[in-house]
Amino acid sequence: MWNKHPKALPYLFLSEMWERFGYYLMIGIFTLYLKDVEAGFAMTEKEASDLYGTFIALVFLTPFIGGLVADRYLGYKKSIIIGGLMMGAGYMMMGIHDLTMLYLAMFLVIVGNGFFKPNISTLLGNFYNDEQYKDKKDEGYNIFYMGINVGAFICNFFGAAFKILFGWQYAFMAAGVGMIIGVLVFLLGTKHYGDKTQKKGVQPGDMPFYKIVLFILLPSVLFGVIGWFLKGVQSDTNPDCAIFGSDSTDAFIFACIPVILFYASLYFRAKAEDKRPIGALLAIFGVVILFWAVFKLNGSALNNWGDKYTDRQMQGTSQVMASQLVLVDTLTYKKDSVALYDEAFRIQKKDGKVVKVVDYPLYFRNVRKDKLPQENSKIYTWSANLSQSINPGWVILLTPLVVAFFTYLRSRKKEPTTPTKIAFGLLISALSVLVMVAAVKAGGNGSEKVSVWWLVANYGVITIGELFLSPMGLSVVSKLSPRNITSLMMGGWFLSTSIGNKLSGVLASLWDTYEDKSDFFWINFGLLLSATLLMFILLKQLNKVMKEKGIN
Repeated sequence: MWNKHPKALPYLFLSEMWERFGYYLMIGIFTLYLKDVEAGFAMTEKEASDLYGTFIALVFLTPFIGGLVADRYLGYKKSIIIGGLMMGAGYMMMGIHDLTMLYLAMFLVIVGNGFFKPNISTLLGNFYNDEQYKDKKDEGYNIFYMGINVGAFICNFFGAAFKILFGWQYAFMAAGVGMIIGVLVFLLGTKHYGDKTQKKGVQPGDMPFYKIVLFILLPSVLFGVIGWFLKGVQSDTNPDCAIFGSDSTDAFIFACIPVILFYASLYFRAKAEDKRPIGALLAIFGVVILFWAVFKLNGSALNNWGDKYTDRQMQGTSQVMASQLVLVDTLTYKKDSVALYDEAFRIQKKDGKVVKVVDYPLYFRNVRKDKLPQENSKIYTWSANLSQSINPGWVILLTPLVVAFFTYLRSRKKEPTTPTKIAFGLLISALSVLVMVAAVKAGGNGSEKVSVWWLVANYGVITIGELFLSPMGLSVVSKLSPRNITSLMMGGWFLSTSIGNKLSGVLASLWDTYEDKSDFFWINFGLLLSATLLMFILLKQLNKVMKEKGIN
């Protein structure tokens, strides 16, 4: 497989694998850590989901500026190394149980990802711009994408083991170590990078950096502040102050306005030959926002589903095997854990501070009465964050099949265009949500726990959609972007991811407001179906642009 691709691919593959190991280990435990009433911050589901959504939104917003700085000033190698080291430090600091330190750690991860993420993707694309590799670009990005998911699959087992053995802080430490390994692997491949890592410099017609600061970054900060204070700061005495659900959501949406206007200006100021490709990319960016809004529920609403609504109890041989791997939580049953369950009773707050916590295992809340153990007896459950490995597990299994499928179609000259792949990816992703609608019905709307196979099936379907869409998005940006703003346009792809991520946090924070949980998933289905219809409407024009550029 490797000999048909650039020699740099294995190093970029492994570097991204370890980077994603750290990131997804952290994401897999993030909301669980925030909600932990003993060793975490005792946040409610809404508070944790809102912070999670804001965090992952900002993580994918900074690639906009990181790509620009790499293009013009630092080059790709320096940017990737700086970003990786910042993220590694941020993951390690998250384990320090202090809210100020948590926010500082999140800041390092947010900025570090901005330098790392768009530039390693762009660097990979640079190798496939060479004539000998040009027709293998989609395949190369699929292989690269599998590397992402190898890291995402194995990390949760390490996260569970370190959390159970030593506590949250050591799980976050493991994420940091994984990131540092990723940087070292990237450095080992230096001799294969040649001139592909060099900066492109400031090109004629580029907006000067000081203007970007004055007309984009500063307005973005100003708009964010306005969004935060527009209706007053949210508190227990002023709960309905926000326009879009929370102060952080208001601030994020307002802060995005100058950045979105900047990307629109790229189209209007572009040369005639670049106008249509940039317009095509901006259209794709807009459509995939709704995909990310639903897909990124994996770390919030679906993580919550795996934790509270999925039967995780282990017995017999499976329990013994998992306990030997240190992947099992031990829970003691008390009748109060069922009779007294109520979120408001369990965690009482005043002025945002926890004043009373009633601690008992929440797992027993919706266990069928005939399956409840005896008083004070112990049961064993697999660690909730392990459900986060289902999606990357499917990616590892399905990527070779998807690559082989498109290779077969290419050999018969029937391979669909990249925008067509994205359109079908959206449609397949919409169908995955129907699996969760059925899961809600099977569990009597949350009154009983359901089998983990519902999550497995949901992730299996959406993974096919993901493989049609996500690596193809990276590929189409590399194919259509004008050469002098490739990283900047890659930042645009991540900007759409960022907005989708924040919308995901907003959706997840509304979970408790839906009495019938199937309504929550029907909303998600409607969002994805709308995106699918819009993409198919745009398809003719998008394919025309691809044909004009002489690419598929």
